[in-house]
Amino acid sequence: MHGTGSGLEDVLRLLATDGQLVDVRTLPGRAATTGTTSRPLPPDIAEHVPAGGLWAHQAEALDLIRSGRSVSLATGTASGKSLCYQLAIGEAAADGGTALLLFPTKALAHDQLRALGGLELPGVVPTTYDGDSSPEQRAWARRHANVVLTNPDMLHAGILPTHGRWARFLGSLRYVVLDELHTLRGVFGTHVAHLVRRLRRLCAAYGSSPVFVCCSATIGSPAQLASAITGVDIVAVTDDASPSGARIFALWNPPTLDRGGRASAHGETARLLAALVGSGHRAIAFTRSRRGAELVAAQARSRLGAELGASVRPYRGGFLAEERREIERALSSGEVRGVAATNALELGVDIGGLDACILDGFPGTIASMWQQAGRAGRSRQESLAVLVAGEDALDQWLMSHPEEVFTRSPEPAVVNTANPFVLEPHIACAAYERPLVPADREMWDGEIDEAVRALVVADQLVVRGDRVVYAGRGFPAWEVGLRSGSSVEFRIVDSEGRLIGTVDEGRVFESVHPGAVYLHQGQHYRVQRLDLEDRAAWVDEADGAEWTEARTETDLCIVDEDCAVKVGRAVLSLGRVDVTQQVVGYQRRAAGSGEVLDRCDLALPATHLATRAFWYTVHEGVLDDAGLAPRRVPGALHAAEHAAIGMLPLFTICDRWDVGGVSTAMHAQTGEATVFIYDGYVGGAGIAELGFASAARHLDATLAAIAGCGCEEGCPSCIQSPKCGNWNEPLDKPGAVALLRVILDLR
Repeated sequence: MHGTGSGLEDVLRLLATDGQLVDVRTLPGRAATTGTTSRPLPPDIAEHVPAGGLWAHQAEALDLIRSGRSVSLATGTASGKSLCYQLAIGEAAADGGTALLLFPTKALAHDQLRALGGLELPGVVPTTYDGDSSPEQRAWARRHANVVLTNPDMLHAGILPTHGRWARFLGSLRYVVLDELHTLRGVFGTHVAHLVRRLRRLCAAYGSSPVFVCCSATIGSPAQLASAITGVDIVAVTDDASPSGARIFALWNPPTLDRGGRASAHGETARLLAALVGSGHRAIAFTRSRRGAELVAAQARSRLGAELGASVRPYRGGFLAEERREIERALSSGEVRGVAATNALELGVDIGGLDACILDGFPGTIASMWQQAGRAGRSRQESLAVLVAGEDALDQWLMSHPEEVFTRSPEPAVVNTANPFVLEPHIACAAYERPLVPADREMWDGEIDEAVRALVVADQLVVRGDRVVYAGRGFPAWEVGLRSGSSVEFRIVDSEGRLIGTVDEGRVFESVHPGAVYLHQGQHYRVQRLDLEDRAAWVDEADGAEWTEARTETDLCIVDEDCAVKVGRAVLSLGRVDVTQQVVGYQRRAAGSGEVLDRCDLALPATHLATRAFWYTVHEGVLDDAGLAPRRVPGALHAAEHAAIGMLPLFTICDRWDVGGVSTAMHAQTGEATVFIYDGYVGGAGIAELGFASAARHLDATLAAIAGCGCEEGCPSCIQSPKCGNWNEPLDKPGAVALLRVILDLR
């Protein structure tokens, strides 16, 4: 049973007893606009067009695709994007054309296989091809399938290195679909951009030149991103002509507490989720962390009691494959009526008729906000979306500027194909697949030359006449992970050897150091031992009475300054940096009160990150004019750094967790007080460049966030950071305000 729109708003208003509702708007529904293709579809394909006909954007996209133009189709959820490429693929199959469909997750590929199979298009033989496929299934796919649904990782390591086995398929490749294009940003998107160039290069060798169909939720400049990923000219189709139900969109700010600060966003999200499920609605709550998904699900279950509580589950990365699939099945069947999820479920897996979506904190970008909100109301019923503000600066700034939520344009995504740490491994992979020749410069826009030189010096490539061949051993693709700087995962194992979950190498020292408390499926575990050689964290069950917080020391060295500009009375620079981090200890804090129970030292290896950053240097005279005595400078800079990182997502499609920061009263290389904000990915993902470009606008928003907060000494809504490796010490809010005012000449 779906709840009615009025019932949804009633639930909302009954719970808002402490002034939580900042704004409530009803976004009107939309009637459909239909269209027809300029050239009729073949009769056996046309019979699969829905009874009401094609919507106008579907007809426009089909016309472009069938004429050989690559497209970026960026329309709302449930707007029929899949049907556009499904019909084109069905038509191509009749004359021997094949299609490759790339999805960011295995779950989404399997979901789309069910949808494509359900159409029963004549001549279409589809299959999934991923890490779960058996050797027999893989051999069958190579011999018989003409539509292969896979993910970038499998194309990278399982198809391209053995392309000879795929000669028939690649030689007939008519269409390549890149679904959920908006997820292809940063380092992952950069990897996929090089992967697509390797695919195009092999297709050309086998005699094909596929058309690209890029499907995306609403983002800024979708055609620009699609062109950067594919390397081909793209036509954008963005006018959504599909029908939609009305959506109630509410902004919800947790109430202030007598002791200061605000009530937990997790707690408020759990209240909303429990109330919606309890009143007969189906709802999803998106959280920003794995721990958040666990906490929201647990609190919602406790509010609902045993019987209804069993219908609420968490869903996040780190679960085992069988756990995720069981939850997906239960969601589709309606057995699970509420789910607390990370953005793993932000993508287009069809999880049935959800009535409501709760966002536990702003998800980092306007684009992600609308994508998550669109998970409810896919059946075109009236739906509810609630943005529950967290305590951090950006969330509270949005609560103070509600118009920004509804009128701010979705941010553009960025990739950085010049990143040598991503480019060089893919050039090695390309050389393994087929010797490099001078014509390959066009595929990589000339970026290939320096990469080839570096790989020749490293003895990975050898020059033979006008060809460059791979000189290493084995498949180089196996050594290159697409999702992060490392493809290495650590296992989390209990005392009996049972696998609890996994954590990637980049997060291991902070999340599963010896003594850490780790949360999985509602159960707390204490890490007893971290085995770096075996890549395993050994854990025992814990009672959940406390949580832990790592302490990290960070050093930053400037490698190269690309450019510098004056911003007010500061100098803003952009360039390459080396960051060294070491987890040196942790503190135990009581669950609920947050009281510090103990502080413990750790001896763990340092990690190193070669990346890009932008940084502000401040002359001593500016500090004097701000009235900052030497003892106050570190706290003022640290507070400004935290707030600047918190506000950065307003200017680039990133999350505060994608970047790091360092501030110092006297940096050895600049000789002045300096605040660095660095890209959290090896080689940089383009975030530093966008931060540099935003300059004074970024500082204006940072000052507004700090000065506009009602606290006196600083709080999570302005200068405290949940990811601070120094436990938010020292911080000086008045000092940060004074400093930013002087820099911007606002005294």
